[in-house]
Amino acid sequence: MYLVTVHRWQQETTVVAEVIAPALNILVFEARQKITGGEPVTIASFAEKNQAEELAAKLTQADIPTLVIDPQLVREQNRHQQVAYFTFGTESLQIKTFSDELFAIGYKTLDLLLLATCGTGQGETSTTTTQRKFSMGKTLLAGGIPMTKKITTTEIAKSDERDKTLWIYTNTGETLIFTCNTLSYAGLGEARQMTRNLNFSYLLQEIRRLAPQAHYDDRLLNRVGQVQILGPLLNPDTDLDLAFALLSRSLKTDLHKNS
Repeated sequence: MYLVTVHRWQQETTVVAEVIAPALNILVFEARQKITGGEPVTIASFAEKNQAEELAAKLTQADIPTLVIDPQLVREQNRHQQVAYFTFGTESLQIKTFSDELFAIGYKTLDLLLLATCGTGQGETSTTTTQRKFSMGKTLLAGGIPMTKKITTTEIAKSDERDKTLWIYTNTGETLIFTCNTLSYAGLGEARQMTRNLNFSYLLQEIRRLAPQAHYDDRLLNRVGQVQILGPLLNPDTDLDLAFALLSRSLKTDLHKNS
């Protein structure tokens, strides 16, 4: 599968929709619906690479910047490092990954800070209640005197577990992933807060202070933003890594233009 994603267009939404509609053989109204939420937005997917590239070429010729993404290739080539432990150095961020690798990442090398909410599976909450209800058997045994018995019930409610994650991209090609509830915050020392959420907020705040040149984006914090970028065929719960890939590539296009 190959994804075709449009981004960074300068024209009015109606003009862009009028270009996309005939290229996808859909109504202009449908094309407008695809792109009204902002960019980047995945507008199509194809089984064949040449089909994706043909569509991208048409849109590019109409001055609509387009990305073609191969999800399998993105996943094969990823250089993601899941961070387990970190400390703030004077010039660099010292990190240890879950595979016990040690890195020192200079603050000046940080390009992008992308914040998102990710799914971590399903959680269960059980609620037990005890009630007294009329018992016909006990009442008969008591000679007609109304009697009750205890009835205990347990209800299990399932809910999707969510967590915040921060992906940091460097200009040397590394991608560092900080996930709120799996990080050790011991490296904060006296700055350590009372809860994981507070510690994670402090981490983000400090990185933004120490690397002011890094572009910050939080549109992946909500599901609407995730669906907008991925399109209707992909699931944010399983394909969020592709949303990061699309958003980071789109943003880096501007970074390279301005550098």
